[in-house]
Amino acid sequence: MSQGLNRYDIVIVGGGIIGLATAMALSKTCNASIVVVEAENSLAAHQTGNNSGVIHSGLYYKPGSLKALNCTKGRELLYEFCQNHDIPHERCGKLVVAVNESELDKLAKLAERGKANGLAGVKYLQGEELKEYEPHVAGVAGLFVPDTGIVDYIKVAEKFAELFQNNNGEIKLNTRVLDIKKNDSENEIYLETTTGDISCKHLINCAGLFCDRIARKSGLNPGLKIVPFRGEYYEIKKERHFLVKNLIYPVPDPRFPFLGVHYTRMVHGGVEAGPNAVLAMKRKGYKKSDFSWEDMSEISLYPGFWKLTFKYWRMGLGEVYRSFSKKAFTRALQKLIPEITEQDLKPGGAGVRAQALEPNGFLVDDFRIKEVKNMVHVLNAPSPGATASINIGRTIADIARKNFQLN
Repeated sequence: MSQGLNRYDIVIVGGGIIGLATAMALSKTCNASIVVVEAENSLAAHQTGNNSGVIHSGLYYKPGSLKALNCTKGRELLYEFCQNHDIPHERCGKLVVAVNESELDKLAKLAERGKANGLAGVKYLQGEELKEYEPHVAGVAGLFVPDTGIVDYIKVAEKFAELFQNNNGEIKLNTRVLDIKKNDSENEIYLETTTGDISCKHLINCAGLFCDRIARKSGLNPGLKIVPFRGEYYEIKKERHFLVKNLIYPVPDPRFPFLGVHYTRMVHGGVEAGPNAVLAMKRKGYKKSDFSWEDMSEISLYPGFWKLTFKYWRMGLGEVYRSFSKKAFTRALQKLIPEITEQDLKPGGAGVRAQALEPNGFLVDDFRIKEVKNMVHVLNAPSPGATASINIGRTIADIARKNFQLN
């Protein structure tokens, strides 16, 4: 495989926001030749381009966790980046609402987490005080979180790519990795791709929905499997936009990394409602009808999936029911805004979350980055990955400069 190869110092697999942030950070601080290879015909085609566009504050995450540390740092870096590069964004704040008294303890614990994560501006609201922020919301108490915002993540990713390319970085679209081989004696890694063979000294895996497969191709057992969860959205009709001023969230179930159906004002206008969290039958399963025998066979043979299903089958069935029943979806939304009706909702888009699942059936709750010889593998970086992307990119770049001995 050594003849006629495209040679680089570093190959980054994945043209989503994490891969591009890493490429941008590395290209600013070392002289290595770097290429980003992306399987799709555009950048930010999956999680980056199909999320709700929220800049998360860091409220939810366990203090000291990688999510908490990266989100709180990355949030401010992202606001600064958007300001400097004229990317549409707004620090609008959000409301987390306890709809009944049984949720008050969870709400209080959220407030404590926010304080531990440095969110000094979080304000506890009771009863009618909620109406000052969201006049149509219903609840017994809530938290106003001023550091939450909205942004266009595709524009952010495109700017990362532009700055990377301005520093002599290269991006190859429509380039799917088929196989990876290592020659340890030559300290070289060979990638067979759909656009030709590539040779590199170092590999950084930011492949998102396919990161576990890239890890296995490279000879690493990642110790987890990516299970795709589809999040489906409705759009609120224009004449009913007045029901939502900014962002309205329920108190989340601490057992899961999902935040529950909520309302999000979009940075370019409009209001989304959702998402749910239903098992996707394909890693790129954006539609209910999408199905892959390969993906589902892999999931069905994984012990961790059945352990998760056994523990939470009731909740899973509820998510599936809500996926097919607009009435059920509306009922969930009405807990926050009773005035919303089925007629106010029209079908919106969907995203697929790359959720890492361990063999014991536990959903991986924190970012997971694994370092091996000449490689870095990002094995779990869902929400707030986009919010934290600049800081995650810098962290991976630091790891790479140290481990790869880059100048």
